Amino acid sequence: MAPRANWKGFLRLSLVTCPVALYPATSDTEKVSFNQINRKTGHRIKYLKVDAETGDEVTSEDIVKGYKVDTDTYIEVTKDELDDIALDSTHTIDIDEFVPKADIDNRYLIRPYYLVPDGKVGHDAYAVIRETIRSMDKVAIGRVVLTNREHIIALEPLESGLMGTLLRYPYEVRSETEYFDDIQDVKLTRDMLDLAKHIVEKKSGAFEPELFEDHYETALIDLINKKRSGAPITAKAAPKGGGNVINLMDALKKSIANEKDVPAAKVAKEAVKAKKPKKRVEGQREMLLPISGKGGKEAAAKAATTPKKADKPVRAPARAKKAG
Repeated sequence: MAPRANWKGFLRLSLVTCPVALYPATSDTEKVSFNQINRKTGHRIKYLKVDAETGDEVTSEDIVKGYKVDTDTYIEVTKDELDDIALDSTHTIDIDEFVPKADIDNRYLIRPYYLVPDGKVGHDAYAVIRETIRSMDKVAIGRVVLTNREHIIALEPLESGLMGTLLRYPYEVRSETEYFDDIQDVKLTRDMLDLAKHIVEKKSGAFEPELFEDHYETALIDLINKKRSGAPITAKAAPKGGGNVINLMDALKKSIANEKDVPAAKVAKEAVKAKKPKKRVEGQREMLLPISGKGGKEAAAKAATTPKKADKPVRAPARAKKAG
């Protein structure tokens, strides 16, 4: 199914305008998600909206928004009042300025979008704006209205298109001062820094996200597949503690000694990259079949007689990079 645009309108640089559509560049739909169910019946839990004082259920037409000003005091705000102050969506992303990408603090980044031409017209204007931004090696800063709120968006070329990243406002970013004030100012020896630098150089490489593996997601899928097939579930042994680090210099030297197997690890990494990845499945529903009934032996018996689409998760071969 073709992705659905979150927003459609126009991209404008001065008098140059073209119709565009905004699509989310990321998705969480591939991740395993759970519903809450009644252990006794196997039925899904339904949530009701009730009055906190009386306990009575409240209908949708009687629910309004309220801003809390005191323990039991709220300022009621109606939908009509919110609509009156809502920004009129001009359906236009106006480029206001161009800034160096390095000037944008990472804390201001929210989420990425793909900005593409909408329809068969305006591709030439789109290309002019894209290549102008590319040639200047800068990021275009514009404004876009989404869900009645105005957002700042940073546009930059990505392959043949444009990527737009929503940015936070200054009041949404916390200052680091209150968190970093208590960090001690320690003196490090040159030997310590040289040893640490050696470890970093041994672990340095290119950013290859296709080699990352979500171990928890893999474990979830494995657990569900085992329960679906009625396989026994064994508890995982508790990890052994690494012990307290007494001497920093000894820890650095020991780390370097443990790096002797790095060449072998690199060979294994190249082998993983050389393998042709398997075709990715479309969503977890293709991979995980629901277990109906109350669970336990009844569910396991039914699962054992139900044709399975996939006994194991279909994943491209990957190896997670270690942090640090």
